[in-house]
Amino acid sequence: MGAVVADDGPTGVKAPDGGWGWAVLFGCFIITGFSYAFPKAVSVFFKELIREFGIGYSDTAWISSILLAMLYGTGPLCSVCVNRFGCRPVMLVGGLFASMGMVIASFCTSIVQIYLTAGVITGLGLALNFQPSLIMLNRYFDKRRPLANGLSAAGSPVFLCALSPLGQILQHEYGWRGGFLILGGMLLNCCVCGALMRPLEPPKKSEATKEPSEKKAKKKLLDFSVFKDGGFVIYTLAASIMVLGLFVPPVFVVSYAKDLKYQDTKAAFLLTILGFIDIFARPICGMVAGLKWVRPRCVYLFSFAMIFNGFTDLMGSMSVDYAGLVVFCIFFGISYGMVGALQFEVLMAIVGTQKFSSAIGLVLLAEAMAVLIGPPSAGKLLDATGRYMFVFIIAGIEVTTSALVLALGNFFCIKKKPEEPQTKEEAAEREELNKSEDKTPEDAKVDSIEVEQFLKDEPEKNGEVVTNPETCV
Repeated sequence: MGAVVADDGPTGVKAPDGGWGWAVLFGCFIITGFSYAFPKAVSVFFKELIREFGIGYSDTAWISSILLAMLYGTGPLCSVCVNRFGCRPVMLVGGLFASMGMVIASFCTSIVQIYLTAGVITGLGLALNFQPSLIMLNRYFDKRRPLANGLSAAGSPVFLCALSPLGQILQHEYGWRGGFLILGGMLLNCCVCGALMRPLEPPKKSEATKEPSEKKAKKKLLDFSVFKDGGFVIYTLAASIMVLGLFVPPVFVVSYAKDLKYQDTKAAFLLTILGFIDIFARPICGMVAGLKWVRPRCVYLFSFAMIFNGFTDLMGSMSVDYAGLVVFCIFFGISYGMVGALQFEVLMAIVGTQKFSSAIGLVLLAEAMAVLIGPPSAGKLLDATGRYMFVFIIAGIEVTTSALVLALGNFFCIKKKPEEPQTKEEAAEREELNKSEDKTPEDAKVDSIEVEQFLKDEPEKNGEVVTNPETCV
């Protein structure tokens, strides 16, 4: 990859909040869609795999589980790679890995080989794309960051609605091997998205400036100092509890409808309803989170979204017919979209730009353990009781508990911190306004001459002198 500059994050470059940032947002939208929708879309091929290899459904389900485990569990590894090599090189390699895994899987002759290729290799490739794309989105957007997070998160339901029917068509026309091969080719688009991630930091010009940056990169390949931040610890604990129950209802709602003696197509339509609502919920929630009054209190909006989601699960447990499940999917789609739009926005606000690359890796590692425990434990509960009501109740309790941990922990432990950065920013703006009002025409002329001289002497440094304060919880 040539001489790679450590991607520690520019400290003096202001987030453009637009411009090339929209291209970065587009790339993040596609990467998020592939990362979250692909493990679910692969399930379309499970019946053919069962028929060819003579295995059970639980054996094929491990493909999706391994994909999700790699996406979450390799968080620290991705953080180290990003801090060492930069976002763009890591994403390019990740795109090649994701594509290569599916292509090789199309030639596999056993389910174990598919675990290693479509599961481990493709999962690692998606992970190496997902985390750096969020880091770049955080660097390119500041004032519009909640909206950008909402729009990028909308990639998940959009791709889920697109990849599932596409997978069915590919399976019907080309079989599972041809479908895997074509999907592997589609995953090469991750490399295109990686190429869009242009770093904000300008290239170093001399050896003297390269040495300090290399030393700094070696010290902070994975920054564990984030655990000293009370807000980060509370968020990590709450997020780990949340994912225990967050993904359970979408997994079981179709089986719930079938258990009520409804047709397969009618039952599957419930996920379409959920995904359609989710598409609109995420960007709208991002717009609301970006409002001047709401943004400093975004952590409480996130807590409300989780309580809303948990309460929806509890109400859904009482559904006894198809109409009740449709209403459940509508409200679950709204709450699920809110959670998806806010979860990384809140983390960005807590730790700031400089530590986000390490923080997200550690959070995803903590969530990986919960993701592996959640759905299987819900399945065991269903086998023991034979009633979906208890599955939905447990999921609702877990998500609601996580909301209380986040809200109460923030309120009692770090309740004054959200307002401090906002107050400093407003004070700085007021001070600048007062200075500009007190200036005389002569002062203004002198200032304009100095600015022109500065731009002539150092044009390449324009845009790097403004320090952008981060909001933290």
